[in-house]
Amino acid sequence: MKYAGWPEPGELVVGRVDEIEDFGVFVDLSEYQDKRGLCHISEVASGWIKNVRDHVNVDQRVVAKVLDVDRDAQQIDLSLKDVNDHQRKEKIQAWKNEQKADNWMELAFEDISDEEYESIANALLAEFPTLYEGFEQAAIHGNEALEDVDLPDEQVAAIVETARENVSVPYVTVTGYVDLESADSDGVDVVREALQAAEGNGEIPEEVELSVSYVGAPEYRIEVRAPDYKTAEAQLEASAERAEAVVRDQGGTAGYHRERSGSEE
Repeated sequence: MKYAGWPEPGELVVGRVDEIEDFGVFVDLSEYQDKRGLCHISEVASGWIKNVRDHVNVDQRVVAKVLDVDRDAQQIDLSLKDVNDHQRKEKIQAWKNEQKADNWMELAFEDISDEEYESIANALLAEFPTLYEGFEQAAIHGNEALEDVDLPDEQVAAIVETARENVSVPYVTVTGYVDLESADSDGVDVVREALQAAEGNGEIPEEVELSVSYVGAPEYRIEVRAPDYKTAEAQLEASAERAEAVVRDQGGTAGYHRERSGSEE
């Protein structure tokens, strides 16, 4: 998504070198609609510059710092030399992330108008620093992450579905609860066996961390940490099913739920 407004002085912007002159470099700003900035030769690189073309090329992707914005004159002054390597890498990565988020928006709302697209994007940006972070949180936490976003349920559902199908996050953690009760004379042993089954009996995939902890009779918490949401969710449900099966096979009762039944002490 390109912004219709203007960048602010001090902001780092991504752009493409459009034209090179002896006095400086013209840069098309990739994040702003129809905006072009000028980097004077003195701001291209530190020290004396004999030839601007020794430092930049046409069509080169650059990160520049906004020095000044004159809206009346339609002029944006930029600096390339005021951006260090760390800033450049971080900004490029953030820009690439927003390109991904823009693509996810198109996947989620395939036939949407530009006006509706902007409305949905603005609703997300009202709650998250970037669209990318909005989709990332939706992938990890589902509808809960978007509960404060001012969008109808069907649009929230579309965002969550798209996020979970496309967003890769380093690790996600999901939690569920299982109630285990046995009136059998060996009920304690039955529950213990069920908890061992929930933990996977040593057969959990290496990339998955799963733990089961006591909350308060008859409730137990299952927590799963995995490389992606789908894996975590599948392991969580499988863990609960294993525990439930053991208890029910011994005549007990069991139930799985995602929210805590009561308040924790």
